[in-house]
Amino acid sequence: MILYVDTSCLLKCYIAEPHCIEAREWVAAADAVATSRVTYPEMAAAFGQRQRRGDVSAALVHRSLRHLSHRWTELLLVDITEIRAAGLALRHALRGFDAVQLAAALALRAAVGGGDIAFASFDEQLNRAALSEGLIVLEPTRP
Repeated sequence: MILYVDTSCLLKCYIAEPHCIEAREWVAAADAVATSRVTYPEMAAAFGQRQRRGDVSAALVHRSLRHLSHRWTELLLVDITEIRAAGLALRHALRGFDAVQLAAALALRAAVGGGDIAFASFDEQLNRAALSEGLIVLEPTRP
């Protein structure tokens, strides 16, 4: 199975927060992990935000970004059609980068001929949109 992860899911692989164990298990169980190219700058922004709030140390941020940089080449990086992302944003009332993530997951599904693609996000609105677009959406089971 190919697992498409958005930033909210991938971030949980680096920071201990609710549902991080499940996110890590999903990534470990996947045959391949895919994401959009926008995930890297989104990850850096999310790390920076958590550091400024005092949730994580600067050392953890630097270590995590170094690890992500090394692992980045192992991920299936998906490009998108901006026009499709815009349409998804309007149809599902998504934020811009959420629409990009969904467009990338749909592009991946098309590229593999509709094969087994699982979608992992911890954003409820994005998950609803992914479900309505026919994607298999992983849902956390633990509180």
